[in-house]
Amino acid sequence: MTLAPSRDSGSPTGSAAAGSASGRSGAAYDRADWASAFRNVLGELDRVPLNAVRGTIPPDLAGTLYRNGPGRLERGGHWLHHPFDGDGMITALRFEAGQAVLTNRFVRTEGWLEEEAAGRFLYRGVFGSQKPGGLLANAFDLRMKNIANTHVVRLGDQLLALWEASSPHALDPDTLETRGLTLLDGVLGKGEAFSAHPRFDPGHHGEPRMVTFGVKAGPRSTIRLMEFAASGPRAGQLLADRHDSVAGFAFLHDFAITPRYAVFLQNAVAFNPLPFVAGLKGAAQCLASKPGEQGHFLIVPRPGATAAGDSAAEPTAPIVVPAPEGFVFHHLNAFEDAATGELVVDSIFYDDFPSIDPGVDFRAVDFDTLPAGRLVRTRIDLEHRTAASTVLEERCCEFAMVNPERQGLDARYGWTAVAECERGNAPLQAIEKLDLHTGERRVWSAAPRGFVSEPVMVPRPATATSAPRAEDDGWVLNLVWNGARCASDLVILHAADLSEQAVLELPLAIPYGLHGSWAPLG
Repeated sequence: MTLAPSRDSGSPTGSAAAGSASGRSGAAYDRADWASAFRNVLGELDRVPLNAVRGTIPPDLAGTLYRNGPGRLERGGHWLHHPFDGDGMITALRFEAGQAVLTNRFVRTEGWLEEEAAGRFLYRGVFGSQKPGGLLANAFDLRMKNIANTHVVRLGDQLLALWEASSPHALDPDTLETRGLTLLDGVLGKGEAFSAHPRFDPGHHGEPRMVTFGVKAGPRSTIRLMEFAASGPRAGQLLADRHDSVAGFAFLHDFAITPRYAVFLQNAVAFNPLPFVAGLKGAAQCLASKPGEQGHFLIVPRPGATAAGDSAAEPTAPIVVPAPEGFVFHHLNAFEDAATGELVVDSIFYDDFPSIDPGVDFRAVDFDTLPAGRLVRTRIDLEHRTAASTVLEERCCEFAMVNPERQGLDARYGWTAVAECERGNAPLQAIEKLDLHTGERRVWSAAPRGFVSEPVMVPRPATATSAPRAEDDGWVLNLVWNGARCASDLVILHAADLSEQAVLELPLAIPYGLHGSWAPLG
């Protein structure tokens, strides 16, 4: 695989591979290369040293990149219907003094242990995976296996493997050994939903916080907003907690924060549980957009905030504002515009809820039939409760982030995974840096045979003698599926210009993952 250098203005950097599949955009990729990443992880490694095959590991990159994602997609010859139903596997890449080591380990959930012993799947999956045995084996079996496969974050002396439909699993941050389910010192009830998308407040309220939520969905839904101390001796201590009841079924995967608000987008979707109960579909396949209906922003005041037009010190009700048409999984960031008084939210919008129907092999999915994600900026007038949106990026994108020190503030730069083609839907093969103030773009591409994952931006560490750092001073870390060698690479890019710092070929084939995080040393 040739990993091309960055180019300006979002120009494609890879050429089409022979025998590749073409979408409506005309861009090409090799479907066999893309599909080759869907496999089982066959081993667990412990602190295996890694060497850069190109470039050098920056000596001041010090910490651990944690990644989570499905690592088990098949048992006993039976393949899952959707990779998001796969058991969680954590990868840890630890950097210190210009050296790197790799550790990976499956999360020892109760369901994983049961199925390992049985040698077959014993549970249905939320995204449509069925147990062997056909309809009779699946109908009326409403049990859910906590697969702990969506995100992984460090909170105090614990590493949390997250799956938003239930409780987190606590792991040892160094060995990745599973300590077991955690209710966070009694904060959570048994089996209570706990988001897989926490946001880390860098210190808007005097100290770093992990802000997160849980949802109990139904005809009326309850959103629980929680804030935990994220550093020091109080790390993991609950600092704030509130519950809000909202009308309608709330499907919420992500949210955004500002110093004063937690911002949710309640998509206009309905849930019909009957096909799930009957064993015909997974729970997520029972979601469908409501034609002609509009979603809503739910703007929940954080502790100490005052809503527009509300003189109370602690307002009790969320602000509800109609949202633009479309469906949102992920947000890039949000901030309060001091010049206009507006709340600004940057989100990845799809024209409709993307789903894989029963009977469709996810390895053979037709990208042209799925909506492409676009980065959209919404400006919300809190006083009049109106919103106006503009498209920031038409290119198909997902998994966006800002410098974590600018979380909740007016960030100038965003880094996101994008398709190689300029228009239409296709696998994610490039990393884009977008100047959110000017619209300038830079793109690093892994095409034609590489496929990227969520970029993680790591700011360069500050020192007592260092000059003030630029917002884009640091690195972007990315796990890339290398179709040429059917294994994974860790690519380190300079965050400022996306030039290549180092490429590490991993002795491991890691399937496409979901989310990850960076934990600095110390």
